[in-house]
Amino acid sequence: MTVATGRVVAGRYELSTLIGQGGMGQVWTAYDQRLDRRVAVKLLRPDKVAGQEADELRRRFVRECRVTAQVDHPGLVTVHDAGSEGEELFLVMQYVDGADLSDHLAEHDPYPWQWAVAVAAQLCAVLSAVHAVPIVHRDLKPRNVMVKQDGTVTVLDLGVASVMDTDTTRLTHTGSPIGSPAYMAPEQAMGGAVGPYTDLYALGVLMHELLSGDVPFSGSTALGVLHRHLYEPPLPVRRIRPEVPEALEALVLRLLAKDPQHRPASAQEVYEHLALLLPARGIPTGAPLDPTRPFLRPHAPWPDRARTPAPQPAPVAPAPAVTEKPDVAAAVDEVKRLLGEGRITQAVDILGAILPAAAEQHGEHSPVVRTLRKQYAATLMDDGQYRRALPELRRLADERAAEAGQADPQSLRFRYEAAQCLEQLGEPAAALAEYRALLPYYENQYVSGDPQLAHDVRRRIGHLLLALGDRPAAHDTLARLLMDVERFQGPGHPLAAEIRRTLQWLGQVRG
Repeated sequence: MTVATGRVVAGRYELSTLIGQGGMGQVWTAYDQRLDRRVAVKLLRPDKVAGQEADELRRRFVRECRVTAQVDHPGLVTVHDAGSEGEELFLVMQYVDGADLSDHLAEHDPYPWQWAVAVAAQLCAVLSAVHAVPIVHRDLKPRNVMVKQDGTVTVLDLGVASVMDTDTTRLTHTGSPIGSPAYMAPEQAMGGAVGPYTDLYALGVLMHELLSGDVPFSGSTALGVLHRHLYEPPLPVRRIRPEVPEALEALVLRLLAKDPQHRPASAQEVYEHLALLLPARGIPTGAPLDPTRPFLRPHAPWPDRARTPAPQPAPVAPAPAVTEKPDVAAAVDEVKRLLGEGRITQAVDILGAILPAAAEQHGEHSPVVRTLRKQYAATLMDDGQYRRALPELRRLADERAAEAGQADPQSLRFRYEAAQCLEQLGEPAAALAEYRALLPYYENQYVSGDPQLAHDVRRRIGHLLLALGDRPAAHDTLARLLMDVERFQGPGHPLAAEIRRTLQWLGQVRG
């Protein structure tokens, strides 16, 4: 991709200096002509991602940028704008004045362990806020972390990695992992379901690198790196630097556990361990780029925020008799208009607010209210608000099953979407149990000539087994699925090709 200095993107962002370049895009400093400020512009080329349709990638890119923009935390780079221009996607971000963590590490050898603790604690605060959305960063590494002049840490590229992670097996057709294998959790590289536990593993890699000067697993090939992630224990950092506290070494080893269930439960928990090792309160030296400087604990994550449901919209109070009741039909029309314009967050707010009024006017179990609640749950999912969508979907599933039976297709669909929410919320064991409970119902639908639902559920079961570290069961599940997909949909079906790549990768790693 060739871009000229001085080019204006979206009619307002004048590109200035190229500061980063990769296989799928470039990062530029730029000047926002409308608001008279410096910004950073990331340009991405959808046609650089193997096997993906450009239109689908553009849709996912805009959605991920929109969801990312909902996260408000001082440790996250601010997203100003996103869109497409010609063949390119662009993301406009806050310009961060500082050094990326990789350069920061290179300039300080050895990196003070107190600095490593301060960096990791700030990252935990960011991850706690991100995982509460829920969003998984997927590509946490030193190049995606900036240390600002005042010592505060800023995380970059939130959401972009999930857009690029479009091949389920994390492989291109040439067998090379997409992303950064040195920081990639085993379940992520193997094609398993990702969750907050995936980012915690990457945090462990990053901390090991800061403390020891190198990543725990390296190699001449991506496959070799992955094999070491899966089968070799990391070298305890105190063997390289005995001055590192034992508690810090133990925490890094927990973060690098092969099995996600053996890692800390949340970024909040990691922060609490790190807080005991932070420098005592005192007067900062005033030196720039010192990550211990911000610590009077201002960036501590909110207690248990990752487990706290997002606040519900305030219910509409019953109107006095002299006041005209809300116009439900007009609100529904407004929701349709907003959804058509891609303004999903506003549509969610209106639906959540109008439901009590609709129930009062038409009855809690009326078709009107049932339709609104279905739209509300679907829109919550579209908006990435899985924590709020989950109870709505479960309620809809239970009510429909009570009316039409457990095997009712609509009830099953609600349960399937609830399982997707559990998957997105980083609860792989609960999601796996729900998919397994659904599978017999979907397999019985083979008689109707539609095996695709069962195939999708089995694919998700295989990926969750990978995420939970049960590779033999995942291999068996996916191998059986491949035979059925080839029998029902032909060997050239995209799902068959995807499963074959995953099985090939599993075979290579076992070998």
